[in-house]
Amino acid sequence: MQRREEFLRSLFAAAVAAADPALAVPPHLPKAPRGKTGRTIVIGAGKAAAAMARAVEGHYQGDVSGLVITRYDHALPGAAGPIEVIEASHPVPDLTGLEAAGRILEMVSNLGPDDLVLCLISGGGSALLSLPLPGLGFEDKRQLNSVLLKSGATISEMNCVRKHLSAIKGGRLAVAAYPAQVLTLAISDVPGDDPAVIASGPTVADPTTLADARSVLKKYGIEPAGSVAGILTDETSETPKPGDPRLGNSRTILIATPQMALEAAAVVARKAGITPLILGDSIEGEAREAATVFAGIARQVALHNQPVRRPCVLLSGGETTVSVRGNGRGGRNAEFQLALALALGGLEGVSAIACDTDGIDGSEDNAGCVISPDTLDRARGQGLDGVALLANNDAYGFFQGLGDLVMTGPTLTNVNDFRAILVQ
Repeated sequence: MQRREEFLRSLFAAAVAAADPALAVPPHLPKAPRGKTGRTIVIGAGKAAAAMARAVEGHYQGDVSGLVITRYDHALPGAAGPIEVIEASHPVPDLTGLEAAGRILEMVSNLGPDDLVLCLISGGGSALLSLPLPGLGFEDKRQLNSVLLKSGATISEMNCVRKHLSAIKGGRLAVAAYPAQVLTLAISDVPGDDPAVIASGPTVADPTTLADARSVLKKYGIEPAGSVAGILTDETSETPKPGDPRLGNSRTILIATPQMALEAAAVVARKAGITPLILGDSIEGEAREAATVFAGIARQVALHNQPVRRPCVLLSGGETTVSVRGNGRGGRNAEFQLALALALGGLEGVSAIACDTDGIDGSEDNAGCVISPDTLDRARGQGLDGVALLANNDAYGFFQGLGDLVMTGPTLTNVNDFRAILVQ
């Protein structure tokens, strides 16, 4: 298992390295504003925000000032630069993030056409940029966010609701900055790489509607608090739509994506003599159900050399979901891996890694975990009931007991989940 695990970990490391802000940001930095009055204001939010800000400070040819918000323990060590970094709570917002988001909105207001707003966005930015619309209580919004996280809703569905409750998301940040020029550099953590979904698109027109947001809550049986319901039925609180002239000065560049990460891992696999097969960069759905499908593909390869011959590695990205019904611990990658191990049933020659590229699987302290053909045998030897633990959403406990958690700490980037299934 040791050599297999080292190989799988090297694929994950390559995927993370492909999204390193130190490499991804500098090639896309704009020229400084012309004229004596033009300023560059740097703002942003996300798990990669501090690393992105550091890259700007080290390479931008001009003076900058500003503020970015990142998750707790995601700031970089060293002397403070001209871009202030504030840490706040993720995935459930807190008052520190609320205050910082308010400061960001104030920073970009009352700018002129000679000014430039450089917006640094990455996964996690939606929870960190939490500034409710007037009339909406912060605690009501915070509680709704917690419910959505456990509902099984996709990231697109959650962000549809979030945008319609925010004073800053869904294009409202760019509207506040108008008539300044706005350039957003985004690291995508969402299936499909839609800029309107990444961190709930604070500088991008919102094609979704209040009716769409209400439909999401209805779909998952979520009864909103009174202030939330009031906002979602008030047509005057609709988000800016495509074609809004106030968004005419705003553009977005995707500087790192899940596909780039998968391709980087594929290069490592080929160098090792292992054929890579990228199955998709935008896999969604329940983690345990996706695992059953992937187990079927791996079994077909192992037994019939279809659709690719062994040895090979099946690569995929995206963001699965977990409908929480138990009281255990574990993010979507651990849940995927436990379901995968159970579906494979110890199939010889099949090992796998599944990790979140931000280094944090859900709200736990692990990036993900690994499995091997002997995972279930070792679990039985330690009295770990995989079926029962999966039913209790306690995949973390299962892999912790085996010593098979992948612990990286925050990677300071985020291109969503990375999965690699090795078939030898």
